[in-house]
Amino acid sequence: MTELMSRIQAAETIVVKVGTSTIIRPNGKMNLMIIEKMVRVLSDLKNQGKNVILVSSGAIGVARAKMGLTKETISIPEKQALAALGQVNLMSVYSKIFGEYGQVASQVLLTKDVLDGGEREQNARNTFHTLFNYDSIPIVNENDTISIEQIRFGDNDTLSAIVAVLVKADLLILLSDIDGLYDKDPNEYDDAELIHVVHGITEDILKASGNSHSDLGTGGMKTKIAAAQICHEHDIPMVITNGDNPHNINKVLEGEEVGTLFVPYRKGVVNE
Repeated sequence: MTELMSRIQAAETIVVKVGTSTIIRPNGKMNLMIIEKMVRVLSDLKNQGKNVILVSSGAIGVARAKMGLTKETISIPEKQALAALGQVNLMSVYSKIFGEYGQVASQVLLTKDVLDGGEREQNARNTFHTLFNYDSIPIVNENDTISIEQIRFGDNDTLSAIVAVLVKADLLILLSDIDGLYDKDPNEYDDAELIHVVHGITEDILKASGNSHSDLGTGGMKTKIAAAQICHEHDIPMVITNGDNPHNINKVLEGEEVGTLFVPYRKGVVNE
């Protein structure tokens, strides 16, 4: 673990994913206080010379509130249209706040078929590295406007893990509406305990992942475990921590025990 913590503290390329329930209030309005704090933390990381990618959900949630849609079920064309409306608003806010901290934000929208192992995948990788060279902070989301079932990531937890693999990131941090992975559902059990370190995705870990309690996001703990499995197989440490305090990002990089750390698999190395 000492070696792993040293790797995390020295991370140069960091992917941070923030969920809808963290940056969107229950009434559908943006939580500008959380967004501003998170942008300030990420901007400071960029000022330290690190490469930073933000994978952000929230576009559809923003647009639903803006258009006054309160019904629970919306059609695919509605979702795609809302994604187009909401992404503009979301990027406008990010661009403005990042700009106030002297950063240049960029937008990258992806669909699963870009990961074809060929030219399109290499083009996506080249785009990220060129944006790093331009000192930009890429903001990534799934391209919901054109996505169909066959080419959807399905959730931004998976998307963030794929992006981390694509750019060979040193660390993935998932900012959630929960402190991390618990041994049982903390919404139902008062004696639920936070699991600080996970060394492998076992049946017990899958059982502990439970289901999402948010009606805004598409993910939940199960999708975070799926993301952890991707990172585990590609030697990328991943941490789930509470996004209500964006300074948890700094705490993770300082080696503090916040949230749940998923230890990656390294061939020939025993992580203790």
